[in-house]
Amino acid sequence: MASRPGRALLCAMAIVSALTAMSTGVHAQTLTKDNGAPVGDNQNSQTAGPGGPALLQDVHLVQKLQRFDRERIPERVVHATGTGAHGTFTTTDDLSDLTRAKLFARGTVTPVFVRFSTVIPGRSGAETTRDPRGFATKFYTQEGNWDLVGNNLPIFFIRDAIKFPDMIHSLKPDPVTNVQEPERVFDFFSHIPEATAMLTRVYSNWGTPASYREMNGSSVHALKLVNAKGEYVYAKFAWKSRQGERNLRPQEIPVIQGKSTSHATVDLYESINAGKFPTWDLTVQILKPADLDKFDFDPLDATKIWPDIPERKVGTMVLNKVPENFFEATEQVAMAPGNLVPGIEASEDRMLQGRLFSYVDTQFHRLGANFQSLPINKPLVPVRNHQQDGAMNIDGRKGTVNYQPSRIANLAEDPNARSSNLPLTGTTQQQRIAKTLNFRQAGDFYRALSARDKDDLVANLSGDLKRVKNGVNLYTMLSHFWKADADYGKRLVKAVGADGAKVAELAGALKE
Repeated sequence: MASRPGRALLCAMAIVSALTAMSTGVHAQTLTKDNGAPVGDNQNSQTAGPGGPALLQDVHLVQKLQRFDRERIPERVVHATGTGAHGTFTTTDDLSDLTRAKLFARGTVTPVFVRFSTVIPGRSGAETTRDPRGFATKFYTQEGNWDLVGNNLPIFFIRDAIKFPDMIHSLKPDPVTNVQEPERVFDFFSHIPEATAMLTRVYSNWGTPASYREMNGSSVHALKLVNAKGEYVYAKFAWKSRQGERNLRPQEIPVIQGKSTSHATVDLYESINAGKFPTWDLTVQILKPADLDKFDFDPLDATKIWPDIPERKVGTMVLNKVPENFFEATEQVAMAPGNLVPGIEASEDRMLQGRLFSYVDTQFHRLGANFQSLPINKPLVPVRNHQQDGAMNIDGRKGTVNYQPSRIANLAEDPNARSSNLPLTGTTQQQRIAKTLNFRQAGDFYRALSARDKDDLVANLSGDLKRVKNGVNLYTMLSHFWKADADYGKRLVKAVGADGAKVAELAGALKE
């Protein structure tokens, strides 16, 4: 037992310590290791004597360095640069005539998380980049998570997922110079005439949205809506910004990028924090299966829009909360087109069919087998299945039964969640679709632009075409744009100093 003078000294020391803590604003929250044990010294490594080497037994030192080395998970192969926000989606139009998905019952409020992104740049890319913008929404529904994974533009470059790795390789930096090169880009696209419409959109000012708030979104692909009778229709979803659409003109881009490479993220966060919550209406276009053959193109081709098909408003989304932790939410959110709920199914769109595999596969690579247990990805409803173990498993599975069916502890199927039946004919094949219509919609988009937007498109596109040294690739690309619209082609020919007669001849030989 301490003597009275000793106890007095201890008390004085405690008082001094408490006063010091109060004066510095420190209130007894102890620093710990990852296992919860307190840290004794976070300033000095353990060493072998005053001048000796550091010791491997310094678990805190080793753990800090290990964790620091692993702070960065593999970035997304595409859509690496992005930002996100929480919000809600409120259904305003009952769609029970089309789908049994419960989130589309009128008045249903569903929590959402939205991730906006660019496609090609790495994680540190600029948000002024000429590129499609990802517009991916995770709906935390009462039947599980539904991911509506799309872009700001309503179409895509290619129609078959087997070409996706090649396309991205051509658009990514040159493996020798590590610089994106138009020579490589147009070498690839000169072989892909169906990309003409998407290239026209990307090189227009719609390829550089002014902000995430001021851009629309699209599912790009057709999905299937299935009702309680098992009847299905094809559906394309679109987000319509209530803030309106606004795009950057060529001369604005270097000015904005010179001030910030994250202007769109800053704009989104500042708007939400100021209480000016960005809002979008969700609309849907519907096609009956019997109507697919009534078009002179394939409506399930991801390079096509559905002209003249009316849009039906479904509901409204409001983004109202900035993530408290960017990494845990925006960086770890894992969107996958295969995350569907009863009443919503994938269509036969060849690009979508490939994405059903590739997206979840890349999430397994980036985040591990249990990525859907992370809070940002975890459904609001209980998850009950026998997928088990793997790195970072925290599902707390109990019991001896880890299989199904079982008479001991069975998990029953829900007959109402069975997939719809698709009538099939023919044989297996490897052939392109029958009705390609590669150029017409590109011309329609060009002709709908204002005079100023046409000028900007020609300036943007010709700037890169001038850098193409391979004459065959250059003239092939020019012929594609000429085929879409003669005025469009002539203006590009003039801008790059090409032979108009030769381009016209090449365009005349092209078939839709």
